[in-house]
Amino acid sequence: MVLPVDPARYSAFLAAMFVMAITPGPANLFAIATGMEKGKGAALLGVVGMNTASLVWFVAAALGLGALIAAFPQAFHVLAMAGAAYLVWLGIKSIISALKPAGAEGSALAAVRTSTGRSAFRDGFTVQIANPKILVFFAGVLPPFIDIHRPLVPQLIMFACATIGMDLISMSAYGLGGAALATRMNEPAFRKGFGLLVGALLIGAACLIVLRG
Repeated sequence: MVLPVDPARYSAFLAAMFVMAITPGPANLFAIATGMEKGKGAALLGVVGMNTASLVWFVAAALGLGALIAAFPQAFHVLAMAGAAYLVWLGIKSIISALKPAGAEGSALAAVRTSTGRSAFRDGFTVQIANPKILVFFAGVLPPFIDIHRPLVPQLIMFACATIGMDLISMSAYGLGGAALATRMNEPAFRKGFGLLVGALLIGAACLIVLRG
């Protein structure tokens, strides 16, 4: 019986993917910020959104989009810059909310948490679909592990399972770590400093996208 992926190659891929999954980047910074600002549920919903975007990239790779991006790199560059701008916008919103008077601050926080279900998944998807780390992965990390003498789709399925599985664990850990700090959100001074920190994290993630893109 011929396996979809050579065991030695797959083991090497798992090791490389583990390092990539735990390395802080735009996605993990976003998970921390979402967990801190909106709590555990939103953090996990954002993680689902980000990994849905990763799945889209794997499907696109199976359809040959990787070759298209290599031929037209500026298209992805524009997408990455749009994602960075979106993160900056989210960061500025958090900073403005933190600087509002105490009463307005509390109501703003309530509004943010009320809209969690509508926005966390969408925001996570937007961040990951424009993450340059994804392009690096499909252009530089994944190709050496693909065996051209075996069917491509079964290989991509196995690589996708490992990638998304590790990302789910890593991103969730980052997000829940951020959410652990959210229990102190009833303290006005902490809430203000926290809002500024969330804004800085989101803008920092945008800077990583720009630098890597």
